[in-house]
Order: sequence, then structure tokens, then C-alpha cells
Amino acid sequence: MHRSRLLPGLLAAMLALPLASRATAQDMPPTPVSVLTMTPRPLPVVNELPGRVAATRTAEVRPRVGGIVVERIFTQGSVVKAGDVLYKIDPAPYAVRVASAEATLRRAEATRRNAQDQLARTEALRERRVTAGVELENAATTLAQADADVAIADASLQEARLNLGYTDVTAPIDGVVGRALVTEGALVTAQTDILATIQQLDPVYVDVTQSSSELFALQRARATGELMMAEPDKAQVRLFFDDGSEYPHPGKLLFSEASVDSSTGQITLRAEFPNPDGMLLPGLYVRARLEQAVRKDALSIPQMAVQRDTNGQAFVYVMKGEDAVERRDLTLGRTSESGWLVEEGLQPGERVVVEGAQKLYPDAKVVPEPVGAQPRADAQPSAPPAAQAANTKG
Repeated sequence: MHRSRLLPGLLAAMLALPLASRATAQDMPPTPVSVLTMTPRPLPVVNELPGRVAATRTAEVRPRVGGIVVERIFTQGSVVKAGDVLYKIDPAPYAVRVASAEATLRRAEATRRNAQDQLARTEALRERRVTAGVELENAATTLAQADADVAIADASLQEARLNLGYTDVTAPIDGVVGRALVTEGALVTAQTDILATIQQLDPVYVDVTQSSSELFALQRARATGELMMAEPDKAQVRLFFDDGSEYPHPGKLLFSEASVDSSTGQITLRAEFPNPDGMLLPGLYVRARLEQAVRKDALSIPQMAVQRDTNGQAFVYVMKGEDAVERRDLTLGRTSESGWLVEEGLQPGERVVVEGAQKLYPDAKVVPEPVGAQPRADAQPSAPPAAQAANTKG
């Protein structure tokens, strides 16, 4: 008898719960939110590509003359300037050749003076008709040969002096010299043995690779007018290390190669970076973010405005009228520092909820304020539990 009286009361209470929750949702004060008006603007197309650091200039130090290395001048790993002496090769044999060439030149000059005197005497005799004309021609020919011998001897002397100078092996470029590859007492051969390597590390190159299909897609988009070419002077390239940290100095894109690697289908692009602190070393693996184009009239939204339901569908809340919101499903593109690129789902002029979106549900009442403005103090956030659950299922 007692149970029969309780059952009708329980049924009435259960039926009243949905009505009570609806009344509670309607009676809650509106939620203060920050909204952003969708305004089309140019948005850079930024790609992150793998790359390797390379020296801008690399020179292998080779001897121009052969001989025995008698001294190493440089400190391994130090910075050298073009013209600094790095090694000394035994100069004695080359000094002897210089002395021999000087003696040969003096002999040739003496022979020439004798030929000049002989020509002068023959000309005087010819004027008095004492000698025949053929003797005068022979004297002139002998002088010409003597002049040629002097020129040959002088060239030999210059060559001997050059070779003597080449016994001081100098740095061909400015840069950082690596380890010494030969030691004192080693016999080196001209233009064959490598004594050391010099690399110029400020600035440095970063060679990045990009798939040919992706690069060609960008080019087609530029041709159709969907994308604009990034301005070379304004488009910066930024580097990131393996640990995610960013290299402090931006670089610039120089060029892309005109051929595709047949084995990988990749195209190499080269960027240049300042390296005043020596942080970038040849062979270092990095990731480069470079601006390759600009999308005209793009819409982007902050990442915090985007939510996803249980199916992974991205959506935002858009103002419906002046004080209510509606859910809007989106198709998103690339991400950037400014947020998500919106491919489909929003139109210019619409207002999207940025801050406070997690507390909303379809048709919720809100107090909108522009992003960055202070919310009204008299409005308290509210979101009925039942509405939040419905939103999550949504």
C-alpha cells in the first residue's frame, strides 16, 4: 500500500526534470565572450622543410710546388685570412734555381750587347760600302735572336721566383682552417696533396629539399591567381634545431635548382643565413620555415577558437544576431602563427567567438566583446551541464 502511493510521485518527479533543466538553461545569465570579425587579408604560405648547413666557400689548401714540409704555421681550428702563411716548404732547391736563372739572364744580356755592337759596326761598314748587304742582315738577325734569348731568360727567372714564393703555402680565402693533414718532414707533391681545408662560415648556406609535386602545385596556384609570389626582400626563412629551439637570425632564400633529383623526386632550395656566433656548422641537420607565396583574401582564426567534437570535426561558434551563437563546422587548411587558415565554413564579416567558446552550446546567450576588450563585470559565465553534454555529442 505504501509503495503504490510512492510510485506516482516518483514518476511525476522524473517527468519534471527535463522541464526544470530547460528552465534553468533559460534563466542562466548570458556568458561574456570575445569575438573576432572575419576580415580577408593576405596570408603567407609557410612550409617547413628539412635541410643541411653548408659552408659558403670551401677551399682545399694544396701546394703549388713539391718538396719537404719544414714548418706548420697555423693553429688548427683558428680563423685565418686570405694570404696568411700556413706551411713552409724547404726553399733551398728553389733558391738555387733562382740563382741559376739570374745567371742565365745575365749571360743572355751580355750576348745581346755583343750583338748590338756587331750590328752597329756592320752598319758603319755598310755605309762606306766595305761589306756586303748580307752581312748587315746577318748581324740584325743575330741581335733579334739575342733579344729573344733575353726574354726567355727573364721569363725563366720570373718562374723561378714564383716557385720560390710558392714555398710559403698561403690561405686562398678567409675562413676557419681545419685540422692539419700533413706534418713537418712530409714530402708533398704539387697540386696533389691536400694540406688542410678552409671553410667560410659567416654567412652559411642551408640547402633544403622539397617535393617537386608540392613546388609545382604552388607554381600552378600562382599561375591561376590563387596565390601571389612572395616578395623576395620581405620573405624570411627561419631555422629550427632538433630540440625545437629557433635560430635567432633569419635568413633569405637565394634560389631553387632547375633540376629534380631522379632518385628522390626532390628539388633543392638554397637559403643564406648570417652566422656571427658560429652556431651553424657544415653538415648540421635543421628545419627551415620559408614563405613561398601569399594567399590573397584569406580568412584565419586563432587556434583557441577552434573546437572538435567526438568525431574530430572542427567547429566554431558564430554570432547569430546580437546575443546568441550557432555552431559552424569548418574545413581548415594550414596553420601559421596567426592561427588556422579557413578553407570553408566562414564568410567575411561574420563574428567568431574566440575566448569563452568552450563554455557555449548552440543558441546560447552571450555578451560579445571585441577581442582584447575587457568583459563586462555584471555578466557571469554560465553553461548548463546538460547543454555542455549535448555540445560534446554534437
